[in-house]
Amino acid sequence: MVETQTVSRTKVERKGHEAYLVILEDWCKGCGFCVEFCPKQVLELSGKFNVKGYHPPYVKNPENCILCQLCELYCPEFAIYQESDDESLSKQECTL
Repeated sequence: MVETQTVSRTKVERKGHEAYLVILEDWCKGCGFCVEFCPKQVLELSGKFNVKGYHPPYVKNPENCILCQLCELYCPEFAIYQESDDESLSKQECTL
């Protein structure tokens, strides 16, 4: 049996760099760390429930994202991450 997962993938851009914020909604336990620690209020907890009965985040303000990866670093469930083919993103300095 193939297990399906709910995944959201939102395009974000900063200073000519393109990336995606990927949220594995069914992995989320609704702790809100990603929302709380985002310096630019990019994320918000959604009103919908995931398979575990928690409210996963969604990308509310993609234009505010500075690609700092704090959401990824604080998520205890590894349910959110940044995806990009641009190697320079990992080398850039993030200005909050």
